Amino acid sequence: MNEIVTDIANSLALPRWKVENAVELLEEGKTIPFIARYRKEKTGELNEIQLREISDALEYAKKLRSRKEEVLRIIEEKGKLTDELEAAISNAKNLQLVEDLYLPFKSKKKTRADKAREKGLQPLADFLKTSRIKDETFVLTFVDAEKEIFQIEEALEGARDILAEEFSQEISVRERLRNQLKAKGAIKSSNSDKQDEREVYRDYYDFSQPISRLAAHQIMALFRGEREEILSLKLELPFDILPSLRDSIGWKDYLAYYEELVEASSDSYSRLLMPSIEREVRNIIREEAEGRAIHVFARNLRDLFLQPPLGEKVVMGIDPGYRTGCKVAVIGKDGSLLYHDVIFPTPPQSDYINSSMKVVQAINTLEVELISIGNGTGSRETEVFVSRLIKEHKLPVKYMIVTESGASVYSASKVAIEEFPNEDVTTRGAISIARRVQDPLAEYVKIPPEAIGVGMYQHDVNQSELKKTLDREVESVVNLVGVNLNTASEHLLKYISGLNSRAALNIVKHRA
Repeated sequence: MNEIVTDIANSLALPRWKVENAVELLEEGKTIPFIARYRKEKTGELNEIQLREISDALEYAKKLRSRKEEVLRIIEEKGKLTDELEAAISNAKNLQLVEDLYLPFKSKKKTRADKAREKGLQPLADFLKTSRIKDETFVLTFVDAEKEIFQIEEALEGARDILAEEFSQEISVRERLRNQLKAKGAIKSSNSDKQDEREVYRDYYDFSQPISRLAAHQIMALFRGEREEILSLKLELPFDILPSLRDSIGWKDYLAYYEELVEASSDSYSRLLMPSIEREVRNIIREEAEGRAIHVFARNLRDLFLQPPLGEKVVMGIDPGYRTGCKVAVIGKDGSLLYHDVIFPTPPQSDYINSSMKVVQAINTLEVELISIGNGTGSRETEVFVSRLIKEHKLPVKYMIVTESGASVYSASKVAIEEFPNEDVTTRGAISIARRVQDPLAEYVKIPPEAIGVGMYQHDVNQSELKKTLDREVESVVNLVGVNLNTASEHLLKYISGLNSRAALNIVKHRA
């Protein structure tokens, strides 16, 4: 752990003692808002952003250490672990280097190179990549009918297979190609055979863009199109990198068998190296795009949660619909349900008279101050109905449109059932639409953050990473805003620094 702390401190340019104390607190299970607020003296007043960076670096370091241990164990079990290899893996600073070092030892199907080695052609391969003098006599010694090598060309072919595999597994070659592809490569997409009926991906039917200039939403769209088999993607370099790759490992033109090396490297590039690196780079750019997208989602979620509450008002929530009607619920100043019904002001029924009678009576009887309309299906028609109603009857209310993202998830959740066991899911949805105007934070916190809908490609990103990031954002916002201990729900209280689900439940029970 000492080494991990030192690495984190160096990478983040922070004093080691601050990082060490922060790591100790994180390992004890303390939350980031708790540490930032109540352990300032121990961490030297590190803020939430710095603590998040330390937490993420710690998680990566643990993952790296675990992977190193696993790789070393597997290679040792195969009896191929040398002191040099062990040192290289132990000193690797990132997961990619660990995977590059592990690549030659991965369990896989028998390759062409493996078959050539079984025929004893490894010495010939070593000779081809180092010799400056042609020696046909030496090459001829590898012709052996018992090993099914009948001609010199067959021996050379087997040696080239070995060289091709070695070339594709050379760490410096892989790193150079990976870096060049990321920095100077381009992604090309074309329309596949599958029909894009709604032409969702028409902008990408014949598309080419340098990887370095791709926006996160473009990357997400391209990979989704490929996943749906509408697009075909390919990564390419605008220049021939093979000569420089050969030079980088000493495969130079003064070697006697340079033509064999050129052929082996060309075969390696098209058959082994480029497909492997292309997969890696695709994963890298997808993960980077997902990271940027998740950051945007978190920022949107924070903005949504930080909307100022309108306070203690009697609110009518309307969940719009067509065939099944609009669900109406009125909540009191304390958030309790006062009234609910279904009206049909929208097509196909368009029953304005009966709908207006119910709404006007509820507004006047319950002294409704605000109408909250969900922005889903039928929202515009419902808005027209409400606007007309207010003008005709000179009602002392105003209305607003609110997002209904997550309302359906909440309405069927355990939380909603516990709150309103006698109401159906449609009524609970209308209640949520009303409450999220009254106190957005208190209501949104009951909905899983990933279900609120704060981004275009929310379901395309790593879901566990999305949940972790959004949960962390919710925790940060709740602690920034604070809660009323006498009225806050269990679901809001559990995010408070120093409390957990059990403590929150005990507070609510004691309060009751």
